[in-house]
Amino acid sequence: MLVFLSFCWDAGRPAHAQAAETAAPFVFENARRKVARVEFAMHRNLLVVTGTLNGFGPYNFLLDTGVSTSILTSPALADSLRLRHGQRFRVVGAGGLESGLLAYQTDSVRTALPGVVAPFMTWLVLSEDVLNLSGYVGVPIHGILGSELFRSFVVTLRPEVNQLVLDAPATYRGPRGKRWSSIPLILQNNKAYVVAGVQLSDSLTLPLKLVLDTGASHALSLELDSDPRLRGPARRLPTDLGRGLTGIVQGYLGRVTTMQLGRYTMRSVLTSFPNAADVHRRTDVPRNGNVGYELLKRFSLVVDYPHQRLLLRPNTQFRDPFEHDMCGVELLATGPDYRRFLVLRVMPGSPAAAAGLEVDEELLSINFLPASVFSLTQLDRMLHSEDGRNLFLVLRRPDGNLHTTNVRLKRQI
Repeated sequence: MLVFLSFCWDAGRPAHAQAAETAAPFVFENARRKVARVEFAMHRNLLVVTGTLNGFGPYNFLLDTGVSTSILTSPALADSLRLRHGQRFRVVGAGGLESGLLAYQTDSVRTALPGVVAPFMTWLVLSEDVLNLSGYVGVPIHGILGSELFRSFVVTLRPEVNQLVLDAPATYRGPRGKRWSSIPLILQNNKAYVVAGVQLSDSLTLPLKLVLDTGASHALSLELDSDPRLRGPARRLPTDLGRGLTGIVQGYLGRVTTMQLGRYTMRSVLTSFPNAADVHRRTDVPRNGNVGYELLKRFSLVVDYPHQRLLLRPNTQFRDPFEHDMCGVELLATGPDYRRFLVLRVMPGSPAAAAGLEVDEELLSINFLPASVFSLTQLDRMLHSEDGRNLFLVLRRPDGNLHTTNVRLKRQI
């Protein structure tokens, strides 16, 4: 399950915000420095960095190239920091539907990560934490850090050691070696796009324009209504693909035969195909979909907005198969330490449904171990782990009654 963050505002952006789009919000705290290193954690295929706002924190942010303006998802946090309430917006969610959600712009927020700082950064603050990213990720999440960091530096993502390397664009020299491949980045409205060759069938391969989206946990998502030549695969799995500001995004999962990114070819790529009505189409930049971190994590990446290029080299995860949840259950992390797990959704026809799992049950143990010894990320990996694997579960229903069941994982697509 992924989180769709496609939305816009029903008011025009103020002139000073438009002028700021080309500026580099972040600088090195020490002006003599030319490089900084920032550790990140990966939870459920999402990158989480830690920083401060106006000297307070630490706070956790999803690092998301798919968001052009950073977002604070907690209005209570913004109020506690006494952030200024600026221009207000009404949020428009998937399919161009008004969500009833409001947001306001706040500026001059001093935003700091280790070694770098944006002295006067602008954020958008949601009026409600409707996404509940903390419950989805399983750790406290206070907001989404968007493209501002990438506009300011050449950013190297090193998934093998969970580290970002931030280089000054003027002095950066790219990596050398025959395994590195360079791809042009198309920068439009503070988002980065790549063109990749996607083989949809034996007779059809198309060059598709895709958002480079580190904030998407899937591998690839294609919007079939973006090009009349696009066709979904015959073999497909209807499912809930994620959550947006207006609710669940539905569609189906399938596989594309190959995807060519630079000189590298990935095969049998698991792909999301959201329903046209559930995908945000109010966009002034035509695109065919996005490429997410499930695919990007298979490379060491240099995301170079200043020089408009993406450099990539395969890492040890490159040949790992693309797998989907083989259980058919979505868990929500709750409690003060996010180690209580509630059943949020059960997909019809899935192994979880066959085993009798129900919404609002609490998972108490798995394979005779207390569920609380696992993080949500660890449980997520377990549910993706192996076709045919048996998991013995103990659950508590909302009425307090306990029951046990056995779930046999099944590769469904």
